Amino acid sequence: MKIKVGLVVSLLASSTLVADLDYSVTNTNFTISQGSLTPNDDTRYLYNYNRLRLRSDYTYENYFMTFIGDGVNYLGHDYISAPDFSYITQQEADTPFKTETTYYDYYEGKVYAKLYRFYGGYEGEDNRIAVGLQNITMGVGRIWNPTNLFNPRNTYALEPDETFGVAAIAYTRHLSETADLRVVASQKKDHTFKYAASLKAFLELGDVGLNVVSSDETLMVGYELEGNLAETGVEVRSEGAYIKNSAVQTLQGEHTEEFFQGIVGADYGFENGITLIGEAYYSSQTFDYMTILSNINSEIAPNMVLSNFYLGTSISYAFNIFLDGALTYIESFNDKNSRFISPTLTYTFNDYNTFTAGAMIQSGPTQSEFGQFEDTYYFRYQLSF
Repeated sequence: MKIKVGLVVSLLASSTLVADLDYSVTNTNFTISQGSLTPNDDTRYLYNYNRLRLRSDYTYENYFMTFIGDGVNYLGHDYISAPDFSYITQQEADTPFKTETTYYDYYEGKVYAKLYRFYGGYEGEDNRIAVGLQNITMGVGRIWNPTNLFNPRNTYALEPDETFGVAAIAYTRHLSETADLRVVASQKKDHTFKYAASLKAFLELGDVGLNVVSSDETLMVGYELEGNLAETGVEVRSEGAYIKNSAVQTLQGEHTEEFFQGIVGADYGFENGITLIGEAYYSSQTFDYMTILSNINSEIAPNMVLSNFYLGTSISYAFNIFLDGALTYIESFNDKNSRFISPTLTYTFNDYNTFTAGAMIQSGPTQSEFGQFEDTYYFRYQLSF
């Protein structure tokens, strides 16, 4: 009997040597003073937003699985009763299944649960495949990503990298040490499919990529370039996309839009700890505010801009091991120029507690892109363990 027990214990111990299961819990809490999203409306809302996130990562030899789930709470009667909040509730993942529960009312708040990511797969020396609700990345832009029709970052959001997941199968083949081929098949809410292919290789001057995205309503053909400028330490990059969409909703009905968007940018890290990013964004087509709202769940919604040309810069600096500062500045060049300014100051108390004070300041003439909206101020507390 002792031999059998010892054998079982030995087998369990050996299995734990090759399998790894990690858990993490993060609670992110925002106290926000926000202006109305309705143009030229000076109404302000004070509310609290809290997200409790559970993450689990499992690996066994070459196999992996990741689960990320959120419990989300909004507290503030005036805000959740406003049109601004209904704008948030209308946004949803373009997946064949719901990733969010119904919003439940309580006292002066609303709460719901969300499946943020849930995928698994296999990764070997030459191949990687992932299946499930995941993040599909494209492009090299730091501020804008016109080629990414899956998970583009939103620079104007409180959390730019918080994006809806994509229900997809993504396969990457490592053709060589310097070249990768990736193909993606994702299913949308209407059960149709969106496909993508990406070929990336390192050439003499840097990394070069070609991207294609195709669905029933959209075709995107794009490129991306990234490399070092001689031996200066400056990293330069560019990405661009030809986009054609046949389902743009307007007051006159549904029609086709065809346009080009691209960015050029550069990064440089100074020895004193300052990191500087610069980027220019061009779009051959612009859209008015009502058209953007009418296409809030369109595949090209993030590509619908109000100006043909933008300049953006971001600077960050670590004052010491506890205190970091950052500033993002974006200028919109239109009939009436306007600007978006986002400063943040972050204090890291320890490995578990982080405090951030920030603002999103929008200025310009009344009818300009950013000038028609009020500023937002916030305080964030993040607890991780």
